[in-house]
Amino acid sequence: MNENLFASFIAPTMMGLPIVTLIIMFPSLLFPTPKRLINNRTISIQQWLIQLTSKQMMAIHNQKGQTWSLMLMSLIMFIGSTNILGLLPHSFTPTTQLSMNLGMAIPLWSATVFTGFRHKTKTSLAHFLPQGTPAPLIPMLVIIETISLFIQPVALAVRLTANITAGHLLIHLIGGTTLALLNISTMTAFITFTILILLTILEFAVALIQAYVFTLLVSLYLHDNT
Repeated sequence: MNENLFASFIAPTMMGLPIVTLIIMFPSLLFPTPKRLINNRTISIQQWLIQLTSKQMMAIHNQKGQTWSLMLMSLIMFIGSTNILGLLPHSFTPTTQLSMNLGMAIPLWSATVFTGFRHKTKTSLAHFLPQGTPAPLIPMLVIIETISLFIQPVALAVRLTANITAGHLLIHLIGGTTLALLNISTMTAFITFTILILLTILEFAVALIQAYVFTLLVSLYLHDNT
């Protein structure tokens, strides 16, 4: 057990060149493009899930907000597929990197904020100062609301990173414990192996839930600014 616990989170390289870009592009190959008049079952299920998720997520938006539907569906498909592929053995999960998650969160958050200031300037500025605030508290509340606004993309990225990283670390630790217990107690190793299987199933659910939560929060930021 001399392997570094965080070795799986190191960006992989091939012949000294980083291959993170290829890994990020790979999930898009898993979603087939319909090219026939009558689709097969895989494409039909894919389209049904996309329509169901899109209908649920975009129901709260007006016509201007619904123009983001393609981008939001692409985002949830990318994060979900990346998280699930990262659960495969000897694989690298890009969403465990805070830099990548910030790279997704900051532009999306910025776009929603700029949209709000462009189309709803007075309403967006009103969020910095609640109605009926006493005059002595106005400067402090404006500073607090400004800080909370800029914390939103950081919280968005840290939440995704922490959940995915914690799940991978637990699987790694319990898997290593199971291997170590095989030579000590077969019954105990079987118990830990059962826990490992249950945890893996849970992580599959977490991978999809975190993709949904990330996209839903972006959708809520958009709703507040359109």
